Amino acid sequence: MNVKKLGNISRRTALNFGAGVLGTGIAVGMGLKSDTPSAVASSDPTTPDQTIQALLDGNKRFVQRKRTNPRQDLRRLAEIAKTQKPFAAILGCADSRVPSEIIFDQGFGDLFVCRVAGNVATPEEIGSLEFGTLILGSKVIMVMGHKRCGAVAATIKGGQVPGQIGSLLAAIKPAVEKSAGQKGDHVENACKANVLVQIEKLKTSPVISQLITEKKLKIVGGYYDLDTGIVSLVS
Repeated sequence: MNVKKLGNISRRTALNFGAGVLGTGIAVGMGLKSDTPSAVASSDPTTPDQTIQALLDGNKRFVQRKRTNPRQDLRRLAEIAKTQKPFAAILGCADSRVPSEIIFDQGFGDLFVCRVAGNVATPEEIGSLEFGTLILGSKVIMVMGHKRCGAVAATIKGGQVPGQIGSLLAAIKPAVEKSAGQKGDHVENACKANVLVQIEKLKTSPVISQLITEKKLKIVGGYYDLDTGIVSLVS
């Protein structure tokens, strides 16, 4: 396959491609093919900038204890049972203390969430986010690190680790090296540097880079404070 051409394929072509590869049953389950109308509410953000603001507004409600818990009932569940159009995608850490839908005060079908220890952009995560943006239409990818990330701390510590954990630490190591010598807390600096490193990895995707060029997508960095619940932008 010519990956350069993939960034220019139409959404209809992508849908057909996905259905052919995955099989009709799986394609329907993932939202590739549906005869039902799109389950997008009129209040959903329609641009990348509006989407970023919607995430930050939701986090503000969470921090201020004013969550509205939107679209989290059985009616919403039925509404999106056969199709999905999440307006934002999150590449976050697998840490159990960082649930995206809660900290951004969103509901079923609003966020396309990929979680992996250290919020690293593996080939599988990149492929998932290509799907979430090109096929499902998410307008923003937020790569979100968090305070006191264990994977980042383990990378700084170094040493031997069992199983496949080493592959995660290897993906974080460039961020640890970039942040070395910076003033302040080493783990926090490395966590934020890791967000930026993973963003650059995502931009190497021809699918994602094409969407950015067409101004259909923005990638932003986020940092979640475990103590306050605040998500701040990282740049």
